[in-house]
Amino acid sequence: MAGVPAALCAAAQSQLLVIDVQQRLQAAMERKVAARVARHTERLIRAACLLDIPVHHTEQYPRGLGETLPELKALLPGKGFEKTCFSCCGAEGLSAALDEPAKGRGQIILCGMESHVCVLQTALELQTRGFAVFVVEDACCARDKHHHKNAMARLRAAGVVVSNHESVMFEWLRDAAHEHFKAISALLRED
Repeated sequence: MAGVPAALCAAAQSQLLVIDVQQRLQAAMERKVAARVARHTERLIRAACLLDIPVHHTEQYPRGLGETLPELKALLPGKGFEKTCFSCCGAEGLSAALDEPAKGRGQIILCGMESHVCVLQTALELQTRGFAVFVVEDACCARDKHHHKNAMARLRAAGVVVSNHESVMFEWLRDAAHEHFKAISALLRED
């Protein structure tokens, strides 16, 4: 959308990257926090799919950490990118996938695990590659809440936009007259 400030997400410019929301990683998180991250990530995926926003996902060493949560995997288009490196930028094929629709899709919205490792490293590397990076704070977590807070502070200091899932979804819509406003509003009321 022309005229959208750079600090706002725009559906026509966005791609969503779901980072390592995996079974064994989730089990290591505080239960309430892990459930919140899964719920908010699901909302983001559903909204992105409704709005034709490309969605990608990664799995950190799935043989050891398990696959993506089944409830999310069922919603995710395409095969995930396996990796052992912490930054998703090192996952074979992901950079090409992000660049493929990059004509006008220079915003990368990140969510996932863990905030201070894979999310942080990915955000900073994508930023150096020229992408506008948005990290969805309430759809990210770490085993230690202090590590999560530290990661968000570092990202802000580096110029990454730190947001929340509702802001991202409403920025994608931009107007209550949008054809998908009611469907996306309904997602936000689900528990």
